[in-house]
Amino acid sequence: MSEPDDTGSRAQQARAICPFLTTKQTAFHLGLAPSTLKGMRTEGRGPVCRLHGRAWYYHINDIEAWSNARRKGGDHG
Repeated sequence: MSEPDDTGSRAQQARAICPFLTTKQTAFHLGLAPSTLKGMRTEGRGPVCRLHGRAWYYHINDIEAWSNARRKGGDHG
């Protein structure tokens, strides 16, 4: 039996423990394939990211800001 999807809780926990997510974690959080996120990074269309050593990391606040900037519909204030 699989566990229920608790992405919001996991993001909150990541923020408290370590605010940086890997490409794979970020892609999962955004509902994208890691290859899609990598392509977006290469083209400069994805969330702000940082190169730490040889790995790319995304700060949870940058992920959320990028996602919020793409909201459509509803009441934006």
